[in-house]
Amino acid sequence: MTTGTEERVEPSESAEPAERRRALADRPGLVAAVVLVALCAGVVVYGVLRGGDKGEPAAEVPTAAVTYEVTGEGQVDITYQGTSEQGTAETVTRAELPWRMEVKVPLGRTPVVSVVLGSAGGHAKCALAVKGRHVQSATADGAYGRAGCTGVLPSPSPSPSPEPGA
Repeated sequence: MTTGTEERVEPSESAEPAERRRALADRPGLVAAVVLVALCAGVVVYGVLRGGDKGEPAAEVPTAAVTYEVTGEGQVDITYQGTSEQGTAETVTRAELPWRMEVKVPLGRTPVVSVVLGSAGGHAKCALAVKGRHVQSATADGAYGRAGCTGVLPSPSPSPSPEPGA
């Protein structure tokens, strides 16, 4: 049997050089600095892309007062032009009659209200008024009866242009 000589190496006090330990100790500060710089850059980019706030109030879109009204009996679904500038419609499902809604519709949009009766039928009348003046009315009768009222609003007036030389 052969016995070998074992060589034992004692670990040194420090397996890493002192510079490496110092770099690891400073890492939280480095990470915090990188995060801070990235955050500042993000805020600057956001401001540039947003266009900045010039302190000017948003231009108001001129509107007209519109009144929608539905009277009668039966289960009805009502669709009407709301106040959105995009012209999207609002819907009221299974509305209880009488129903009335007053909204400010942007000029240039078409105010409209439509009524659809349910399968049980009934009788419903829609009416539309612009600035308090009656514009149109229509009647729906029977199962799935339909009626619609529309009006006309003028287009918004263009902004006055400045006088030449002013």
